[in-house]
Amino acid sequence: MIISVASGKGGTGKTTVSVSLALSLKDKAKLIDCDVEEPNAHIFIKPIITEEYPVCAIVPEIDSGKCKLCGKCGEICEYNAIAVMPDKPGVKGQTIVFSELCHGCGACMYFCPKLAIKEKERKIGLVQKGYRAGLGFIQGKLNIGEAMSPPVIREVKKRMSAETTVIIDAPPGTTCPVIAAINGSDYCVLVTEPTPFGLNDLVLATELLEKMKIPYGVVINRSGMGDGKTMAYCQKNGIPVLMEIPFRKEIAMSYSRGRSIVEDFPEYEKSFIQMVDNIRVYVEK
Repeated sequence: MIISVASGKGGTGKTTVSVSLALSLKDKAKLIDCDVEEPNAHIFIKPIITEEYPVCAIVPEIDSGKCKLCGKCGEICEYNAIAVMPDKPGVKGQTIVFSELCHGCGACMYFCPKLAIKEKERKIGLVQKGYRAGLGFIQGKLNIGEAMSPPVIREVKKRMSAETTVIIDAPPGTTCPVIAAINGSDYCVLVTEPTPFGLNDLVLATELLEKMKIPYGVVINRSGMGDGKTMAYCQKNGIPVLMEIPFRKEIAMSYSRGRSIVEDFPEYEKSFIQMVDNIRVYVEK
């Protein structure tokens, strides 16, 4: 079973819930950190890293000897990753590739009439695998300055196995990286907070999951602060509230020290295990 943990915005406690779920299940789970732009689950898991793999993107390389500056590649590129500068008096033209914008679709190479484009690999990140006392762990890291995180996320997910319960810590928001991370999940846990901003982004996240046809429930973090509109929204729309984590100074202090909820407050472990059991019953139905 694959359970993804997502949120419509950052800072709601998504990693807190992901890590606590994984540590509660112990060797019956694997934790997959797909927030590759800023992975931080390892801070709490403190895994032993045993394997590391580079992640490369395919980008075009122009053969200036064959290129006639026709501009076909620039026209076909939907992402403006290629610019063709024509000849000017006293200045030789050139075709410029902005590799950070390239999505690796290969259209420019396919449509080039002079066969002046070939593909090359460019390292954009890495995938690391490890463990902690039987708990499997995989994370991706996007290189600083890179804009394309979905290729790294896909490589992370290629190396996971659904033989046990897989917990995916997804990126925040509702954009392409989130879709790449939660796609294929059996269930998605949306972590939110009872504030106007939290509710606004929760609505966006539920709309995304409805379109992707992934069942979901909500964990309300910092329960007790803000107002009751988030709970009212869930009740009105029939969204199950899987758990409420209270707004406590002690939990925040534990987090700041790189400690999970279930490590410093073991009484919550039963609640996280029960959440997974409830999700499993729903998925099996």
